[in-house]
Amino acid sequence: MSVQPILNVYRHYTDNRALVTLTGEINLNSVPLVHASLERCLHDGIRAIDADVTAVTFCDSSSLDAFGYALLHTAKAGGSLQLHHPSPALERLAALTGSGSLFLTLPDALAGSRPPPRPSPLHQAAHRLAPAMPARPGGVL
Repeated sequence: MSVQPILNVYRHYTDNRALVTLTGEINLNSVPLVHASLERCLHDGIRAIDADVTAVTFCDSSSLDAFGYALLHTAKAGGSLQLHHPSPALERLAALTGSGSLFLTLPDALAGSRPPPRPSPLHQAAHRLAPAMPARPGGVL
């Protein structure tokens, strides 16, 4: 009997900014939780989302798809999404796919000791794209 991989998501709001901490494995089974958690921030009026992915122990291509979808969806809502502190597993996947521009490593992103992170090149490109992502029917916003 195999045990399903676990992904835990913790959200912390500060004013109009959210820190979403992901721990565990991101794969085809756990991607819906990633989608729902990031969409929940938008539903709650949060437009600046920082995702701490330090403790992501495994990820496959579906995780990059989830983050790409979230990035476009957040940009469409007028917000920004940055992934911080990629784990070695996520760094390797980003390097293999050339998607490293999604990541920005800054400690204490919510501490207010630094200006907010600048949008990544991928984020800036998403703002130039025509909205192509319809709302997910029945999904968590």
